[in-house]
Amino acid sequence: MGRRGYVYLFTAAFFFSVMTVMVKLAGRNLPAEEIIFARAVSGLVLSGWAVRRAGLQMRGNATGVLLLRGVLGSAGLYCFFYAVTVLPLSEVTTIHYVNPILTAVLAAVVLGEGVSLGLVGALTLSLAGVVVVARPQFIFGGSQVLDPTAVGIALAGATFAAGAYVTVRRLRTTDAPMVVVLWFPLVATPVFLPLAWRVWVWPTPWEWLVLLGLGISTQIAQVFLTWGLHRLPAGRGTAMGYVQIAFAMVWSVLVFGEDVDAVELGGAALVVLGTAVLIATRPRTAKPAASA
Repeated sequence: MGRRGYVYLFTAAFFFSVMTVMVKLAGRNLPAEEIIFARAVSGLVLSGWAVRRAGLQMRGNATGVLLLRGVLGSAGLYCFFYAVTVLPLSEVTTIHYVNPILTAVLAAVVLGEGVSLGLVGALTLSLAGVVVVARPQFIFGGSQVLDPTAVGIALAGATFAAGAYVTVRRLRTTDAPMVVVLWFPLVATPVFLPLAWRVWVWPTPWEWLVLLGLGISTQIAQVFLTWGLHRLPAGRGTAMGYVQIAFAMVWSVLVFGEDVDAVELGGAALVVLGTAVLIATRPRTAKPAASA
């Protein structure tokens, strides 16, 4: 069961990295709100079809927790995209990847999941790798002063994301994974519709294909993420997301022709090492989740 969970989360990390490639391609001309809305609509169509095909109730069993999952996910996504437009990408990346640590803490408090030394070591190694790859100015020095409001919003986004992951883990006892996946676009679509409408840019045929690829890759990633978090403790599960850094470096070379230096490779090696430590250590047994 645990090994399969790691496979699911590794697959999710891969497709989330594909999603970021699509976002970068689409973002050359399309506003962020429109990209998020397109992602939500495609997810709503695909998830709704999958739920109906499986004969499941779209309303779910723990409706309140499902709604909370959708709200937290939408808030986290919006905060992340806002921070990307205001702060340097390296700073946003480093701040965003604090969320596995926040997830582990929240899961320990809310779900009673244990935090082992192996998890702490894996998180430390992986976060160090992210910092080395991103090399943010607030750590490595620089003359640029960061907007404290934007930094706060970025941290809020990481916190919202952690909360969303914990709710996904909580829902493992009440609802099928496809129903859990459905509730994110079910909430995000009406939320981002007016935001996208006011900045709408009509996509070209190529951009429509990119948005379609974005929707499909995100849907696959969300499904595998949910399956993985139904099988592994939330802190360990979200820590697997650090693998996206290594995937991103590969895509940057293959798709965008960017150079990768020795420092970045060293950072990626720390991420991979942290992931290996995570898989090699046995998770602590979680306390039984409360009934919905």
